[in-house]
Amino acid sequence: MKIVRYILLLLLTALLVWGVYWARNKAKAQVCKSIEVVVENTEQTSFVTPEGIISDLKTMNFKIVGLPMWQINSDSIEKALSKSRFLESAQCIKGQSGVFQIRVKQLIPVLRVFDGDNSYYVNREGKVIPASTNFFTDVPIVEGHFSKGFGPEKLLPMVDYVSADSTLASIVTMYKYRDPQNIYVVPCFNGHIVNMGSVDNYQAKFRKLLLFYRKVMPEKGWNTYDTISVKWDHQVVATLAKKKVVPTFQYDNEDEDPADDIETMTISDDHKPVTAEKKATNSEKPKNDDNNNTNKEKNNNNNN
Repeated sequence: MKIVRYILLLLLTALLVWGVYWARNKAKAQVCKSIEVVVENTEQTSFVTPEGIISDLKTMNFKIVGLPMWQINSDSIEKALSKSRFLESAQCIKGQSGVFQIRVKQLIPVLRVFDGDNSYYVNREGKVIPASTNFFTDVPIVEGHFSKGFGPEKLLPMVDYVSADSTLASIVTMYKYRDPQNIYVVPCFNGHIVNMGSVDNYQAKFRKLLLFYRKVMPEKGWNTYDTISVKWDHQVVATLAKKKVVPTFQYDNEDEDPADDIETMTISDDHKPVTAEKKATNSEKPKNDDNNNTNKEKNNNNNN
């Protein structure tokens, strides 16, 4: 019995070796007949097409169709495609019947940035996707010039918070970036913008803003202020509008510190707004003094 087992084992081993040798020879003889490109993540958006991938391969001088499968360098193709500004990853598979399959994942834009005359999309990792007239996707818009130290992806936690809240999502139309301490929200209400300050504590800042909208704006009027700042703790600072309200996005580039033309609404612990009314400035006092001097002159003339 042992001899029979040894014989069977030798036969199976020989068969396995022959099968591997046969498969290798067949694979070497297999010629690539076609390329199949699969774009895996097309649920949210689709700006990468199979035709575009094949065109890129030709531009990079990759000859695939007509070559024996064993001569095709899958690793080189994967690395080259992964460097694309439109792709997150690429995987090559040498399939049966001479089909060379390429599976790619496209970058998913989450923000569109307008920087002067330039426009581009970014994904969650901050990778830039050039804007094109051939592609459009509906994502939140940010206007401003970003740097390597502070990229547009830093705004994503706040943007995601707004998108997840139905009330805020219906109010916020876009974002404006000036610097890390002055990030603006542009509401759908014409006439004013909202200075959020930094991205820190954005949840509390939005709660203060909504409270201000409910308690103060209906009483004061929606065209009373041009800037509402929630950047400071425990207060909302609203700058009185100085010019006629126009339906465009404008803001004062100067610092937002409270000035003589500012009313401050302090949010107390019981959420009751307390408004500090504007006081008379020194420039207004000489008018009263002139009236007093005129009255004194009249009295002196009468006495004389």
